[in-house]
Amino acid sequence: MKVLKYVSLVLLIVGCTSQAQEKSTHKKEINKMETTDNLNYATFGGGCFWCTEAIFEQLEGVLKVESGYSGGHVKNPAYREVTSGRTGHAEVIHITYNPAVIDFETLLDIFFNTHNPTTLNQQGADKGTQYRSAVFYHDISQMEAANKMVKALDDAQVFEDRIVTEVTAFDAFYVAENYHQDYYQNNKTQGYCQVVINPKLEKFQKQYKDKLKK
Repeated sequence: MKVLKYVSLVLLIVGCTSQAQEKSTHKKEINKMETTDNLNYATFGGGCFWCTEAIFEQLEGVLKVESGYSGGHVKNPAYREVTSGRTGHAEVIHITYNPAVIDFETLLDIFFNTHNPTTLNQQGADKGTQYRSAVFYHDISQMEAANKMVKALDDAQVFEDRIVTEVTAFDAFYVAENYHQDYYQNNKTQGYCQVVINPKLEKFQKQYKDKLKK
């Protein structure tokens, strides 16, 4: 990845706020697209959801982050099925946020800046279609914002390789098993958290300190 002032570049090039229309219902399938209390929704796949959940939970304006599965062809998949790669799902986070505090553009910016969107079906040592980079858009404005940002980043050559992030319509979200939720918060001393998540969090917190919850 080229070392550039990523945030400034993206904010100058891309401008969009989302108007997602999806209502969250816990356990197991979420596929209704309705507006609730002026809250919006975003669904991102950026590799292992333990990492992405830990990052987005810290943002001011983000009310809830759930780890789960989207983009597959099997209903109510279990983790062991998703990790086999046979269900077609990606590990994702489903974000409930207040657009008056944080907009979809900012969430996209953080998404692209906190994982590698140029490696196909892989994030670091995690390999397989379940670890693919993906934006599951909830409406046309989210689709346009994601495609516009991908083009802007590619045109500016922010990354050494071209972006392979999948931009596809949201269909359904399946909440992952309970032990996956708030994984980092509940397992900070675990090896994966120490070696993989902590460095990502430290970098993120420095770059986005003005966006963090007080």
